[in-house]
Amino acid sequence: MINTDNLCMSCMREIGNEKQCPYCGFKTDSLQLYPYLPIRTVVKNRYIIGKLLEYNGEGATYIAWDIAERRPVTVREFFPDTIAVRREDYIHVAPKLGCEVSFRECSQSFWEMWGKLTKLRGLSALIFALDVFEDHGTVCSVSEYIEGMTLREYLLGSKTGYIKWEKARQLFMPVLSTLGTLHTNGIIHRGISPVTLIIGKDGKMRISGFCIPQARTARGEINAQLFPGYAAVEQYGFKGQQGPWTDIYSFGAVLYRALIGSDPIEATTRVINDKLMVPGRFAEQLPAYVINGLVNALQIMPEDRTRTVEQLRAEITASPTAAAAEEKYAASRRTAERKNPSYQPARQSEQRPPQQPQKSQKSGMVSLKALLICVLIGFVVFVIVSFTVLPDEYNVFSRLFDSSSEEETTEMYNASETYQVPNFKDKSYNDVIYSEYYKTRFSFKAEYVYDDEVEMGYIISQSIEPESIVKAGTEITLTVSKGVEKITLPNVVGYSYDSAYRILTERGFKVSKTEKTNDGYHLAGEVSDMSKTPDVQYSKGEEVVLLVFGEIETEAPVTDPPTTTTTTTAPETTTATTTAPADEEATED
Repeated sequence: MINTDNLCMSCMREIGNEKQCPYCGFKTDSLQLYPYLPIRTVVKNRYIIGKLLEYNGEGATYIAWDIAERRPVTVREFFPDTIAVRREDYIHVAPKLGCEVSFRECSQSFWEMWGKLTKLRGLSALIFALDVFEDHGTVCSVSEYIEGMTLREYLLGSKTGYIKWEKARQLFMPVLSTLGTLHTNGIIHRGISPVTLIIGKDGKMRISGFCIPQARTARGEINAQLFPGYAAVEQYGFKGQQGPWTDIYSFGAVLYRALIGSDPIEATTRVINDKLMVPGRFAEQLPAYVINGLVNALQIMPEDRTRTVEQLRAEITASPTAAAAEEKYAASRRTAERKNPSYQPARQSEQRPPQQPQKSQKSGMVSLKALLICVLIGFVVFVIVSFTVLPDEYNVFSRLFDSSSEEETTEMYNASETYQVPNFKDKSYNDVIYSEYYKTRFSFKAEYVYDDEVEMGYIISQSIEPESIVKAGTEITLTVSKGVEKITLPNVVGYSYDSAYRILTERGFKVSKTEKTNDGYHLAGEVSDMSKTPDVQYSKGEEVVLLVFGEIETEAPVTDPPTTTTTTTAPETTTATTTAPADEEATED
């Protein structure tokens, strides 16, 4: 039987009484990044939360331990930080005031998406969803834990930065089939990218990184996570509906990256000036039908793009003859769509809901009265809930009409007792504020700052010196460490190395470079790729390795004819001789 107390909360291996994991180096007393679930929190009375793996505008993903099945899993917690907050217990989630409707709608989308995913089995390119449940005021999903690397890491680890079509076909075709099954079940991923495709130890590529539509569409209430170069133009709020063709664009962009070795140009840039092309050297190596499939999948406007997975599969696996026929069909289809925007051969025509007959003036008045009665009842219920259910920090009415709590606090702290201020430095802030001994003697206020040396959650300094004598209730400001500062990594692909170096070092990153063979289509010194994913936060001081194009290889220049140059200097004579083609006469200086 595994003793969960002896598990490393980063890799879920047994480490006994070790203070630092010998496998992954994780310290057992490490704290979780605020405001995410504290390490060893138990959800659904079954899953022990471990280290935070990643987070975005929708929520957070943790490695966790399944007590029932005795195995590691991943837990995805719905926690959109723009419309939700963590309660004072650091565990429960609640919508921000005024965001209740948005929180409810988004959490419902989260529940429905993961509910569908838990029913899908037998797909070789899918990380299986195992459970979805409600706990601590929010919704969580559970998936199997797969050890491996992202496709981005896999490509960066190759000598060339790209792979041949034969290898790409083995990796990508199962993903395309799985994508088709997802679409059939009403699931659009909207985030297919080199960092959401995982290559496991078995060599198979799997889809991860599912998010609700609101988290993959710009200009919404949730901070959107879009992957530049891989997100379709309709995800940025441009004209055009989202659908299977949105994933087809992302899939085509990832396949382009794998075959060409460079990120595609961002969709918002292509709208203005579309320069996306297959370099000549790759065009000679790739089958014509693969290039044709990529071109159709990466059409910038949704109506011009390949519409279904079946069509894309036919294009990138067909013979040249079949590909030519498919291209002819696609061209005729696009022509028809331009002439008639309502022409949609691949989809059922969208039906508008039938118009309701106009109601009489009398029925309108009845509806208005019913609406006013509902509003009044809702207001009364809200007031009752505010005074009986909601905690004070979320209770608007208690703050407006109830000042008794402040008076009681004042009376408690007006007592004549005095106390000596302890030394709080290097203590855990949570241990201090939850201590009954300290709570009954002092009032605390926290100021959070980044610190490279003091661990997150521990006290750096205090506003009143230790051993000072103060009255009961005196407020002490505690400066608490937020840990190492997190910085968003800018995307410097396409920049010169000097410019990229300056930008990254100014942000606080360490920078090194690795040269890559120049394919003749890039300037020497241009950044081709980065070792870390851009637009993600990392600790200040982390190292970023830049993959940089080297000098363009050229043939050796033709030299001058054989020349003998004699230079006399005192006290000795030096003779330098160079050799050139024999058909020219030698000259002497």
